[in-house]
Amino acid sequence: MTATWNDFRRARLRYRQAWALLATGLLALAAVLVWFFTAGQFAVAEPQAAGPRDAPVLAGGWMKAVAPVRPVPGGRALDTLEALPVKGRAAASGYDRSAFGQSWLDVDRNGCDTRNDILRRDLADARFTEGSRCRIGAGSFQEPYTGRTIEFQRGAESSKAVQIDHVVALGDAWQKGAQLLTAVQRQHLANDPLNLVAVDGQANQDKSASDAATWLPPNKAFRCHYVARQISVKAAYGLWVTPAEKDAMKRVLAACPEQQTVVPR
Repeated sequence: MTATWNDFRRARLRYRQAWALLATGLLALAAVLVWFFTAGQFAVAEPQAAGPRDAPVLAGGWMKAVAPVRPVPGGRALDTLEALPVKGRAAASGYDRSAFGQSWLDVDRNGCDTRNDILRRDLADARFTEGSRCRIGAGSFQEPYTGRTIEFQRGAESSKAVQIDHVVALGDAWQKGAQLLTAVQRQHLANDPLNLVAVDGQANQDKSASDAATWLPPNKAFRCHYVARQISVKAAYGLWVTPAEKDAMKRVLAACPEQQTVVPR
């Protein structure tokens, strides 16, 4: 009788263990399904492009920093993000590109307009057009948003392949504090090398005026720098983030918690 009772207890224990394993498996499956139908399907679908992990800000000897509203704080981008104000978007009414001054001014007073400065900074083998010491005519580079190697050739149509992107889009900035800046401060924001990167033209069009909550570079290797650069620009010009934008930035930085802010040097 004792042996039978022990056998019964062992069988009951095995039965409970089997149900516990089954329950654990079902919970894990449910977690995977929840992840897939929220964020996972988008992560799986994203291009796995490899490319640059960062982009330059200043080029020594000929490129000068632009005075921001306040210096970019050093240290972890996460810490600076926590210090940014969190608000909803202001109304987009009244936005016009001209509110940020004429396109591609020579704000740093180095004798060349901002677009050519950024091309010269970012193209690995930038070549001037004949007779000019400013106008970039050709070059190539591995651009940061897609990781593609792109040949730049100046021309009415070919120049569209390489565009200069505002890391914090001006339309986004307008709705998150730039309306409160002076005209000169907005000119600086639009021409600050910290806020400018030469990129693939189509990627720039896809981004448009999106923030980090609605668009990130397909090149995942660049995302930590990209988000840290947006945070740095917003800190430098007194701009805020929306709750959704802050959440998106924190998700990116969770993969690189020691990512530093981007300080012009």
